[in-house]
Amino acid sequence: MMTTAAPATDAASRRPRSLREVAAWGQALGGADAFPREFLDSFYLAGDDAARAAMLAEEPPLIEDDRANAYLAAVAEHLAFRFRLAVPDWTGLPGRFLKRPFFPAGLESLKATLLVESPTAFRRRMIFVGADPLYRPRRDSSGIGEPLRGPGGEPDGDVDQG
Repeated sequence: MMTTAAPATDAASRRPRSLREVAAWGQALGGADAFPREFLDSFYLAGDDAARAAMLAEEPPLIEDDRANAYLAAVAEHLAFRFRLAVPDWTGLPGRFLKRPFFPAGLESLKATLLVESPTAFRRRMIFVGADPLYRPRRDSSGIGEPLRGPGGEPDGDVDQG
């Protein structure tokens, strides 16, 4: 089991290594927008599937922000799908879904596009984002970002690639 270190000291010296740390550090220190991006950099640079799975496994604490609770579950589920990892059970628990649609972009003119483009893990939580909501430059520089392939090497149309 991963431990969540003291946010004030660790946040200044390293990136979050789990979604649990993202939530805990964001709640303790503010800066909730930066910690998920830093986590994604760590995730994309992780050496293997076991390390990536461990980064998703531990449930983040539920906080007062319902959007953040649902967003972290969507991130974990989407990354698990994308990297063919087991989806953590906590992502399906109550409190990890919104009751009303949320469009982070905030532009009325984008709503129709986002309804169509949102990856399944986000859409089923009523979070409507672009087709590649977890893009980070480090993902592509580490050789990640190629189309997903099925067991026989053919493009996998069943797995959400956004």
